[in-house]
Amino acid sequence: MTTKPHASLQPNSWAFETEALIKPTGFREYDARWWFGHPGSDKAPDLNLYGVQTLGMGLGTLIHELGVAPKIVVGHDYRSYSLSVKQALEVGLMAAGIEVHDIGLALSPVAYFAQFDLDIPCVAMVTASHNSNGWTGVKMGANRPLTFGPDEMSRLKEIVLGGDAKTRSGGGYVRQGGVAERYLADVADGVAIKRPLKVVAACGNGTAGAFAPQALRAMGVEVVEMDCDLDHTFPRYNPNPEDMKMLHAMRDAVLEHGADVGLGFDGDGDRCGVIDNEGEEIFADKIGLMLARDLAPLHPGSTFVVDVKSTGLFTIDPILAEHGCKTDYYKTGHSYIKSRSKQLGALAGFEKSGHFFLQPPIGRGYDDGLVAARAVLQMLDRNPDRSMADLRRALPVSYGSPTMSPACSDEEKYDVVERIVDRFKARKDAGDTVAGRPIVDVNTVNGVRFSLEGGAWGLVRASSNTPNLVVVIESPDSSDDVKAIFADIRAELARHPEVGEFDQTL
Repeated sequence: MTTKPHASLQPNSWAFETEALIKPTGFREYDARWWFGHPGSDKAPDLNLYGVQTLGMGLGTLIHELGVAPKIVVGHDYRSYSLSVKQALEVGLMAAGIEVHDIGLALSPVAYFAQFDLDIPCVAMVTASHNSNGWTGVKMGANRPLTFGPDEMSRLKEIVLGGDAKTRSGGGYVRQGGVAERYLADVADGVAIKRPLKVVAACGNGTAGAFAPQALRAMGVEVVEMDCDLDHTFPRYNPNPEDMKMLHAMRDAVLEHGADVGLGFDGDGDRCGVIDNEGEEIFADKIGLMLARDLAPLHPGSTFVVDVKSTGLFTIDPILAEHGCKTDYYKTGHSYIKSRSKQLGALAGFEKSGHFFLQPPIGRGYDDGLVAARAVLQMLDRNPDRSMADLRRALPVSYGSPTMSPACSDEEKYDVVERIVDRFKARKDAGDTVAGRPIVDVNTVNGVRFSLEGGAWGLVRASSNTPNLVVVIESPDSSDDVKAIFADIRAELARHPEVGEFDQTL
């Protein structure tokens, strides 16, 4: 048994240096994220190193409960404090009787690859992904290629906050070398792009900068490096290929260099964003549809899984229908789409945030930005007379918003969304309209996705990873219709003072 951690402690105090701090809200639906702080920040941390050690003991206890071999792959991303966080986690894991296999600085997909490469069932990747500096977190799993979902995360939270972690003998430490090199060889294995392609590789100074350029060159393309030098201050912007600032910088680089495509990777390399040769950003759900169209003739009868934030075009696409393919819409979240893809034996899963889950024989089932990039390059190689923009224009027309993230605290966001769900249900029952059209359906599997007459839809849900809501809109009619639906949603959010000022413009 361990001592229960504190939910808050005053920094620069005796207690902060001697006791465990873990804010409960850091336990998310499918991973864990906390504000750890950094020099110069005046925001109080949600986690200290003793808290991380306690988390490691709790994770080790859960691994024993799950009955898998007590061995785990552990890696860390490129932030100034990530190595310290990882080592504290490892101390806790070893105290719980777990044999730790440390692969060093890594991408999340490198850690997932290492589970197969080293034949180890469990993984703990210390990363805050695309979050700003000061954040940390852990992505965990005990059943490759899957990562924890709500059930495992709830049990882990219960063990840690309840002080129920148990110490055991048998823990150990192995420093594993060569995993990164084997990963790079594996991701490019058998790939020889014949078509001359110039690719902008954008890494936002995150960990992917140590992997992406080398892997892409090994696939046979010319690479223009963009912000690939590792710099944990992230001097230009957070490494987030869903963020418009990064996408606009990628656009400028593609146009400047006359590139065929821009590929952007997030801080831990498990997501990929795409800019076409004309400088247009193509949101990940549309990239998923393009890949599904490319793969359908090669794998007829396949199933594709997409999240509820994604375009509705999958269900009406004529190429997918021609080849007998099906689409399953499921709950947003990388663990949800990953597990659903495996459960259904899908060929691929796509999440609008940029997670691509390519199943055998294309991938191993986990989200890997470089495997997604590989699929995009192979698609272009199979279409030598068509540009990325040509493939984009071949899709049925629709107009979509970026994924927008109005601020709302972790403590309040789920209650706010519940009220918004009730509000849209009531509006539908009352025959209310949005942008001049009646609400024909209200889907509440993950927040509220309301559909309008004619096929347009809007989504409001709580983010699982950050203190924000998530807003997405799509219309088959026009960008002006997207703006009109956005104005309605914005007015609804304004009814809730817990939601921060929403200054997004479309």
